[in-house]
Amino acid sequence: MGRVSWINDDTTPELDEHVGQLEHFTQSMADGVIDAKELATQEQNLVAAMKAVEGGLDDAMHAKVTKLLAELAAYSVMRTLHELSQARVQSAVTPK
Repeated sequence: MGRVSWINDDTTPELDEHVGQLEHFTQSMADGVIDAKELATQEQNLVAAMKAVEGGLDDAMHAKVTKLLAELAAYSVMRTLHELSQARVQSAVTPK
């Protein structure tokens, strides 16, 4: 199987397909509510993935991956807040 790019059209992060393959994530999202246990499990999964990669990185690649993770975290927060804001606007203008 070939490598699936993290980016579509060279400008947009395309990680949804990868995220959709995370069984714990899809199960946790099924009811639309993330409880503390599910969040803790995802945190453990993240730490395990980070440990699996970090030891194999030289200093230069470690710096690049650290920047990647920080940018991804920032994007995720900003995207979530943007989508929440859009949903709030949509619900305010949608007749009830």
